[in-house]
Amino acid sequence: MASDGKTRIVVLGGGFAGVHAARALRRRLGADAEVTLINATNHFVFQPFLPEVAGGLINASDAVSPLRALLPGVRVRVAEVHGVDFEAKTVTVVQGMKRRPIPEPYDHLAIALGLGADLSGVPGMADHAYPIKSLADAHRLRNRVITCLEHADVTQDRELKRRLLNFVVIGAGFSGIEVAGELRELIDGALRYYPRIDRAEVGVHVLEFAPRILNELPESLASYAQARLEARGVSIRCGVAAKSLHARRLRLSNGETIESETVVATIGAAPHALVAALPLPNDRGRIRVDRSLRVEGRDDVWALGDAALIPLKDAPRDRADWAPPTAQFAVREARLLGDNVAAALAGAPLKPFAYASKGSMASLGGRRAVATVFGLRLSGFAAWLLWKAFYLSFLPGVATRVRVLVNWLLAAVLPRNAVQIDQSAARAARTVHFNAGDQVFEPGMISRAFYVILTGAFELTIEENRARRTLRLGPGEHFGERVILGEGERTGSVRVLEDSTVLRIEREDFERFAQGFAPLRDYFDRHLATRLPEDAPGAEAVALRSAG
Repeated sequence: MASDGKTRIVVLGGGFAGVHAARALRRRLGADAEVTLINATNHFVFQPFLPEVAGGLINASDAVSPLRALLPGVRVRVAEVHGVDFEAKTVTVVQGMKRRPIPEPYDHLAIALGLGADLSGVPGMADHAYPIKSLADAHRLRNRVITCLEHADVTQDRELKRRLLNFVVIGAGFSGIEVAGELRELIDGALRYYPRIDRAEVGVHVLEFAPRILNELPESLASYAQARLEARGVSIRCGVAAKSLHARRLRLSNGETIESETVVATIGAAPHALVAALPLPNDRGRIRVDRSLRVEGRDDVWALGDAALIPLKDAPRDRADWAPPTAQFAVREARLLGDNVAAALAGAPLKPFAYASKGSMASLGGRRAVATVFGLRLSGFAAWLLWKAFYLSFLPGVATRVRVLVNWLLAAVLPRNAVQIDQSAARAARTVHFNAGDQVFEPGMISRAFYVILTGAFELTIEENRARRTLRLGPGEHFGERVILGEGERTGSVRVLEDSTVLRIEREDFERFAQGFAPLRDYFDRHLATRLPEDAPGAEAVALRSAG
């Protein structure tokens, strides 16, 4: 309990399940509980609209809503979840400039972190493919398509032009089909501005390992969808998988290759890294819960959405006996969570989760879609209107609904937005200036970068096992590598002795370079052993020698 007597309920994740769970808990418990939602960003992303963002149909800002506006009365904390201590009943989060782990106490915890992405199963996919999991992914893909059109319009190299105008989508589920349809729409609408590109030169290819596309829908609707897309110039191939991906070439499982500069990956859904690491009952990366959404063996921990394996009957056996990871089910799970947490606090019986899907639908672009609703099968324009109405009603927030509706109406009479917006990638290495007296690191901070000193001087103090060593570091020397390559949490501090300049290299880039370049890794192994040997004296030792 909080000091004011309120029950503290923490929700992890700001997707469909997390947002609706926080809202349901606030509505159900009111002022008797303090509901906190923890998410890495301060906004909710409406995932079904990512293909439309990539296709230039709606603005990127219209696919997101600010969490604080969506959740009045809910405490929103923008932070990374670093871990959970179930015995102490705390969630460790990392946020702010100092990157120090901070405990967030709870009385009840709801885990709704969703799925992550893992493209490592196909060599080269993680390095060269364009995923479509986030708003940034969708925006980056649209920029990429327009960049390819710009270059293809001026190049004299026929092979390069062919690669630039070949767009490949891997995966023919809902996301893959919708991305392919929207990309075809974007390209066809933009070609009027590129007179040196003939429509017949553009190829949009969809690859699917299963025998057919849209396995979640009846075969008749899948056949309609395929025929409709192929009539619009989308090539679909089933029964084939990606074997490897290079910068310019995609190799297939049947030995064929596709020359392409743009490969979109709608596959690779994987358990969230934190969910997989938690000491909770787990089945293939999803937390096992009972029908009330409570985690097996825990009275105060709940899970829902993509993070949870939720049975729909008492003795589940088949795939259909568990709740699918869809937004439709996540919203219903969230409502039940609000009721069951309230019941648990009151000592009342919990309700089991029971819900039957109302249907599924997929947009094909070109004002056509396919859908099953309450057992009815729809296709064509009517299904497209239903798709629009359904997702418009699902959007959180009246303002967002109005903006999206206006965009859709304008798109009916105006061309799509084919503007190329520069999104310069974050620099892997950049220069940072410090003033004398600044504190760069403090004990307990989470490491984010490696630093090379260009000018000035720093004081590095390492305290470990009651040993304290102070080093003066100058130009050409470095710091930050010990935690990145070793323990992950700082046990020392770095203070600026005089106005200084450093080269800062981001953690992921430094790790990749150090792991891939063996001589550099060997150097750091020797360097770390020298900087703080196991027999370091307990008394303070000041070393003015080179630390490199």
